[in-house]
Amino acid sequence: MATLKEQTEAKVEAGRKGNPDFMKGVDAEIAKAKSFQQGSDALALALGDKAPEFTLPDAKLNTVSLTSLLNQGPVVVTFYRGSWCPYCNLQLRALQSRLDDIKSLGATLVAISPQVPDDSLSEDEISKMDFIVLSDQSAKVAGQYGVAWEVPEFLIEHMKNDRQLDLETINNGNGNILPIPATFVLNQNGDVTWRYVDVDYRTRSEPQDIIDALKSM
Repeated sequence: MATLKEQTEAKVEAGRKGNPDFMKGVDAEIAKAKSFQQGSDALALALGDKAPEFTLPDAKLNTVSLTSLLNQGPVVVTFYRGSWCPYCNLQLRALQSRLDDIKSLGATLVAISPQVPDDSLSEDEISKMDFIVLSDQSAKVAGQYGVAWEVPEFLIEHMKNDRQLDLETINNGNGNILPIPATFVLNQNGDVTWRYVDVDYRTRSEPQDIIDALKSM
């Protein structure tokens, strides 16, 4: 089975062949964001930092707190853009395929996006996965974790015009702020023991790296 990196790289390569001008534009925006440290690892929670507490709703509007999850053991917190993002879907399917390994180490996986928790969300593929999916409208929790990113107008226009995505409606709030791909492994005290942070939304953490981080606790 292909690794997640191989899958996302194949997706990027297909994009470069199908829409080279757009992908060049994405490359330029990502390079600009990294040069200004927007959503970069310099701003995100560092190893040893205490993870901020959160209480967020799931697709059925039940609230879930970080404290309640930590009471059960280590927690893996991953931020994703939404069910409309193909790279996110690749990532979350890869995590689902290794969920038994994560659970066997006593950990809970929680995925957080700004997408509104309504009935339509509860019907999509992501919400049918066997881990916790929470809604962080306007990416407020993502901001507390240092992984909120103001999406460039270039990408906003692409999503509106080319993909017919209205993020203000999808997120029921700020459509200009999205989380960047980021994953944090927290010990039971809520300390960050491992993390993956990259403003390039086309890259993701490997599930095996998460599992190795849990094993090393």
